[in-house]
Amino acid sequence: MLQALFVVLAGLLLVADRVTKAWAVHALALGDPQPLLGNVVRLTRVHNAGGAFGVLAGRPTLFIAVSLVIAAIAVAAFVVLRRQSPWLRLALVLVFVGAVGNVIDRLSVGYVVDFFEIVGFPVFNVADSCVTVGAVLLVLYAFLGGRRPSTSRES
Repeated sequence: MLQALFVVLAGLLLVADRVTKAWAVHALALGDPQPLLGNVVRLTRVHNAGGAFGVLAGRPTLFIAVSLVIAAIAVAAFVVLRRQSPWLRLALVLVFVGAVGNVIDRLSVGYVVDFFEIVGFPVFNVADSCVTVGAVLLVLYAFLGGRRPSTSRES
């Protein structure tokens, strides 16, 4: 049952990513910031042909390949670790959604549509948020919630 909920969540998040990007393309002028919460949080549509901060722009094949590998690893880990913590599986779902959401952009238009801007951070989208939250959950799981290998109490 929980597996099905995670699959539904992945689908809903992918739809949210696609819908919000389509909205941004139609509602926001490229590079024209619109205040959302004062001048600290804005809606600014940018086309990112690279990674965070536009790093390695012009290397779409690299980003597509890396994203597909990450998505495949996330799916494989999700299946193999199906009896593990729901938090771990949620993290894997989020990483998968983020990777796939941005790959869809790169394959369809050659760049990623970003539009949320918090001053001081790179402009991002729903898929980026999923990857970030998923990665944070993975780190927290590894440090706080992961199973530790059993040790013997030999003296």
